[in-house]
Amino acid sequence: MRSNEESKSNPISSSTRFNRNGKGKSKIGAAQFLYNRYVGSDSGKAAEYEEELLNAEIARRIFQLRTKAGLSQRDLARRIGTSASAICRLEHADYEGHSLALLKRIAGALEQRVEIRFVPARRSRTSRPG
Repeated sequence: MRSNEESKSNPISSSTRFNRNGKGKSKIGAAQFLYNRYVGSDSGKAAEYEEELLNAEIARRIFQLRTKAGLSQRDLARRIGTSASAICRLEHADYEGHSLALLKRIAGALEQRVEIRFVPARRSRTSRPG
């Protein structure tokens, strides 16, 4: 059983559920539980999930690199010739309009480079949340 301190610091770190046969309990991570419940084996939902993860990762990396460089959204926007609101949209996890050209401009302004990798389309079960 988790302590009160642990529960306060990470309220959804795991979920307890009964096994299918109704005997005993098993612990699974909250993210894995939600993935199983809402995506499961539906390949269309899995593709949407992967797309959302990619968008969130791009947004997070732009934010991290910008803040590490000590730049405001307005400063970065000036460096790449766009508006601060465009940078704000790019740093939002739900944004879906990332173009390679714009990512390269951002990378250049932050003294970085864009690297693209191709990985197998089918991800193993262990690489899903959990």
